[in-house]
Amino acid sequence: MKSISLYEDKHSFLNRLLPESKLLYVLAAIIIPVFVNVPFLGVAFIVISSILLLQSGVFRKTFSIMGISSFVILTVLIIQGQFHAGNMTPVLQLGPAVFYKEGLLFALKIAINVLNIILSFCVLILTTKPSDLIENFVRRGFSPRFGYVFISLFQLIPQMTDKIATITDAQRSRGMETEGNILVRMKAFLPLISPVIMSSFIDTKERALALEVRGFNARNKKTFLNEKRTTVLDQIIQGVLVISIILPMIGRILQWLR
Repeated sequence: MKSISLYEDKHSFLNRLLPESKLLYVLAAIIIPVFVNVPFLGVAFIVISSILLLQSGVFRKTFSIMGISSFVILTVLIIQGQFHAGNMTPVLQLGPAVFYKEGLLFALKIAINVLNIILSFCVLILTTKPSDLIENFVRRGFSPRFGYVFISLFQLIPQMTDKIATITDAQRSRGMETEGNILVRMKAFLPLISPVIMSSFIDTKERALALEVRGFNARNKKTFLNEKRTTVLDQIIQGVLVISIILPMIGRILQWLR
């Protein structure tokens, strides 16, 4: 069966780590810059995430994700650079548009936070098999039903992309014009909506029947195909990350209590 997840096994260091270790890294990358009062600490995590993704051979797969987020970041830079409440020092003028130092710095912090979150999640998603992630959660008491919902979310976008590509090829073979200017593409897209929705309903029904046949709703104790594994390296990494998350939170709480 063709894989429809974003995961790619490059036999790298990250591929060998447990999903919990990478999930803790995501939490650390998001939480630590919030609680540690160090300017642009997120840049350090961006560099670390980039190095990890390069070592894993999946950094190129982040380009499409970064391309989508770059539009949001550019919009924030334009709006905050001109209209931020604390703008006082003009640094750049493009025609009637004046950009201020305070707004650009504020927008830069937002951009760093966005890039940090995206790259840290890429460390988890691009190097972790979704079934392994959910299986480890279920081992720890997570509901199998919710586990199935989450793993379906991981597969939703790639699956819909495959469906649209297949239906587009079928429509093109019947003589429908699918390439050209934006109006032609919009006219070609509208007839795709109904087949994509109907095929999704059919897939959902088939999956439900397959799960029922396999005793998904049985109340007996569930067994797992893969054996549980925990390495010393994972234990060390998880311990360091947990401490790195807890200490800044404690420090910030103590500051608030003073």
